[in-house]
Parts: sequence; C-alpha cells; structure tokens
Amino acid sequence: MANVGCKIITDFVRPDKSLVEAFRGIPVANIDDCMNRMAAVHQDINPVNKTKLLGIAFTVKVPNGDNLMFHKAMDLAKEGDVIVIDAGGDTSRAIFGEIMTSYCKSRKLAGLIIDGSIRDYDALSKMDFPVYARGVTPNGPYKNGPGEINTVISFGGQIVHPGDIIAGDEDGIIIIKPEEAEELANKAKAISAGEEDTKNDIEKNGRFDRPWVDEKLKAINCTIE
Repeated sequence: MANVGCKIITDFVRPDKSLVEAFRGIPVANIDDCMNRMAAVHQDINPVNKTKLLGIAFTVKVPNGDNLMFHKAMDLAKEGDVIVIDAGGDTSRAIFGEIMTSYCKSRKLAGLIIDGSIRDYDALSKMDFPVYARGVTPNGPYKNGPGEINTVISFGGQIVHPGDIIAGDEDGIIIIKPEEAEELANKAKAISAGEEDTKNDIEKNGRFDRPWVDEKLKAINCTIE
C-alpha cells in the first residue's frame, strides 16, 4: 500500500532550455499582463535579494517546520532547476538558511522559493543567488518528514507542476506552463517593446497617449464639469 503523503519522484520531463530562456530579461509584470494578470503567487512571498529568478520547477512539499524532504531534494535537483517548497505558508520555523542555499548554488540550481520561512537573512540578502520567502525566523526546522518531492503542489495560491517555468524579479513570482510558454514569451516581448516606445515618447515629447481613458469615462456616463 502506498504511503500517502510520503513520496519521492526522482525525475520528470523538463521543458527545452530555449523555452525557459525566452523569458530572460522580460519583466514579470509584463508576462503576468499576458496571463490576464492572474499568474502571480501571493504578494507576501518576497525576494530576499535582487537576483533575477528564472528556471524549471522542482517541487517539494514539507510538513510545517520540517526540512527532511528539502535535504533530499537538494541532491536530486539538476542544473537550472528552481526548488519550489510548499511549506503550507507556515512561518514559525525556517526550512533553510545560508549553508543549504550555498550548497544549492554550488550545484548550479536556478533558485530557491518557499511558501514559508528562511533564516540567515543577512547572508542570503548579499548572495547573487535568487531566494524568495514568506517569512524570516531564527527558529530552525525538524528533520522527521514525511513530505513529497516532484508532485503537484500549491504555492502562494498557485498550482505548480514539476517542469513548470518559474520567473521572478523584485515585483514577485509567476508560474508558466511549458505548453503556453512560446506564445506568452512573444506577447510579453511585444509589450516590453511597446513600453520602451512609450517611455521614449514621454522623455522626448512629454506625451503619454491614452485615448482609452476618455472612451471609458464616456462609456460609464461620467459627469465632467
């Protein structure tokens, strides 16, 4: 009989690297705009430093305050993976800190994100390795399990599958399905190009054309005196 809630899937199909790299340098907000502005994880999950995040989801689910499965995940994850830890939003105990992050960086992982807490904030804030977390506490974790590796998880209000594309910057994190990636990247690049044109127009001509504003005001029958 399966031990429900205690499961490790050692590997999964990863998207082509070109699909991931298509999002390099695109602001997360622009990608999210192309996803009906509903793809971001909860705003309380914040970057610990300013290193941009981009990689492939390697999922981990842990019980409150326990990091046994994360220890195993660090050895299984591959270069370019982002370890995505569903800690249930619990912030009472840190799941990792400087030493474990340094090990992940040495293995050329792409980042660590946790719906839970970290510690060693000062050290992590100075690292050139992306880390996002919901909270910070000096309380350390237990190491008893159970937990899951590479199953479907909930992370900051979004569903994450192993192999999803994870992108993050100072604004937050979004989750991208590989089958939607190519079209989304093209749309987001077009938005970025349009924004550059708008900024140039503002800087050079002091102009910010938004005809939709008056159209919307007319449509809602707004009184203007």
